[in-house]
Amino acid sequence: MRLSSVILALAVALNTSLACAADANKITPSSSGATMNSDMIKAFAPTGVLRASLNVGNPVLANLDAEGKPFGISIDLANQLGKKLGVPVELIVNKTAGKSVETVESGKADIGFFAVDPERGKEISFTSPYVLIEGFYLVRDGDSVVNNAQVDVTGKKVVVGKGSAYDLYLSRHLKNAEIVHAASSQAVVRTFLDQKIDVAAGVKQQLEMDTKDVTGVRLLPERFMVIRQAMGVPKDRGPAAALFLRQFVEEMKAQGVVKDSMTRHKIEGAGVAPAADPSKDPLDEKS
Repeated sequence: MRLSSVILALAVALNTSLACAADANKITPSSSGATMNSDMIKAFAPTGVLRASLNVGNPVLANLDAEGKPFGISIDLANQLGKKLGVPVELIVNKTAGKSVETVESGKADIGFFAVDPERGKEISFTSPYVLIEGFYLVRDGDSVVNNAQVDVTGKKVVVGKGSAYDLYLSRHLKNAEIVHAASSQAVVRTFLDQKIDVAAGVKQQLEMDTKDVTGVRLLPERFMVIRQAMGVPKDRGPAAALFLRQFVEEMKAQGVVKDSMTRHKIEGAGVAPAADPSKDPLDEKS
């Protein structure tokens, strides 16, 4: 074999080896055409496992079955993301939204499922919402309050779940009424009844579930806020990770994964959020 032929053969072999090495760091391309590399996997699963922080205090997002095993939309999305990244998933169960946020902010989880809020956005990059739910007020039948505007008056007390999305929202927007903090969203109705507080605020489904055997109470006819439930990743994982997660959520909505999950888990009174531009920060949108 001539020397030139040997050199050519070695060059071809070297190029093939380099191409194979590059491919080894890649996994299946996303539907958007973007290809993930090992750096992206490390951003979401630095321990080799995708740790997902759950909030079982919101029945729209997650619940526990009779054996204490979590199920719901959050779990389905966490598993889908783990599958996309090619890593196992660890579910970290929290009883409140505040604790779930804290778990992510402290570095004990890699992703979480929260309502979009500027206070939480100091440490967490949000996706656009995948589900929209509503915050409502609960009052007693004998109360003269018939609309939301009559809640924010001097002398009125409103009980909220500490650290919840609606707690953060109402803390910014109520100017006259006094806010009282219950230990969790699940404790709001009990605190409202036991302490004879004027108004209870919360996720509509939670309030309805907690008052199904309670007489003499009613929901006001209009919501006081739309709660934009989204996914979040710590900001220190970088802007590329935030963009990837936003693209993932848009894929899950477009492919019907979110809708199918809601149907399977019999979630009522909430809707799939509309498509959004993944390049835009949802905190820049009006809440």
